[in-house]
Amino acid sequence: MSSFDLPNSNPTVLVKLPPEVSKDQLLSFPAFKTWIRTLQRSLSLQKNILHAFHDTPYKLRGIDVQAVDFFGGGRLGFVKLKAEVSNDNGEKLPGSVFLRGGSVCMMLILHPNDTPINTEQDKYVILALQARIPAGSLSFAEFPAGMLDDSGTFSGAAAKEIEEETGLKVPASELINMSELALLTSDRNPDEGETLQAGVYPSPGGSDEFIPIFLWQKRVPREQLNEWEGKLTGLREHGEKITLMLARLEDVWKVGARDGKTLAGWALYEGLRREGKI
Repeated sequence: MSSFDLPNSNPTVLVKLPPEVSKDQLLSFPAFKTWIRTLQRSLSLQKNILHAFHDTPYKLRGIDVQAVDFFGGGRLGFVKLKAEVSNDNGEKLPGSVFLRGGSVCMMLILHPNDTPINTEQDKYVILALQARIPAGSLSFAEFPAGMLDDSGTFSGAAAKEIEEETGLKVPASELINMSELALLTSDRNPDEGETLQAGVYPSPGGSDEFIPIFLWQKRVPREQLNEWEGKLTGLREHGEKITLMLARLEDVWKVGARDGKTLAGWALYEGLRREGKI
């Protein structure tokens, strides 16, 4: 066990580390950097006399890193920590945190090109089915998730499967960031100046994970869509870890009802469409 004082902290924040991770590894971990910067910004807002906690402000007093997981190449992947956040009256805020950082989610809509552009008729959405061990599932239905590569193109296991099965590649130039668009559209500011990420937080009570949700719509020949509908049924070959299925747009809220980002994407799409933003 080692420890160090968090740079630029006031009051001084003692950070405790397990043997397998170093100070430099933690401080350079993107998820930690984003989380601590966001938290410190939010705590600083308590100086405003109108802030709910102004009279007895909360302070970050300590961080206990309890466990870490490494990815390939010795890259830090996940961090479990306990943050001590309390006020001078001894009142504490829950501080168990699972740091993993952000990813992206795609709502991929296919529309037959023999229907009018401004109709929702016959639209289909691509869902991925894959094992999600934390949920106890070997066949979890969800919008495809992954990352944006250096060129801004959707990438990752789900993107690879989509390209292999359909030949479709999702380029940056055709993406609409629904999360960002919704936040820019809002005339309310419930976060009172906090610098949260422009994405959905699926489990803010325990994790920093944030997921911007992007929309991609593609008009395709009906014959091609019919072929994919017969092929992308969600049935997996032996040993296949991820597969795809097509669901009618109007059924997405039912088919993906267990997945928070899928429901969030569907709600963003419906809300933005209702307001004429997409």
